[in-house]
Amino acid sequence: MPTPPDAAPAPGAPVHVDGGDLGCARLLVLLRARARELPPGTVVHLTTSDPVAPIDLPAWCRLTGHRYLGPVPDGPPPATYAVEVAADARPTDPDRPWHAAPGA
Repeated sequence: MPTPPDAAPAPGAPVHVDGGDLGCARLLVLLRARARELPPGTVVHLTTSDPVAPIDLPAWCRLTGHRYLGPVPDGPPPATYAVEVAADARPTDPDRPWHAAPGA
């Protein structure tokens, strides 16, 4: 069962983020905002129908320092991907989450 955005997940349970049919930029903005709210080590399960998510998510994780864990085999449809929140995530540009923050 998905975790509502304002609910605290059970200890150790993944947090679900529903990306719906958002495209790359909006999907990353959503993930970035949710990751900022979560303690390091939290696993986020992101569902999305974005066909380029399997390319964008690993690249964004390399940029930010979050850990891309890959597709979730038995996740809910559409596709579900797992990301572990980093303690020392690097900031991204407020308007372009696929770029490092200015001066970073």
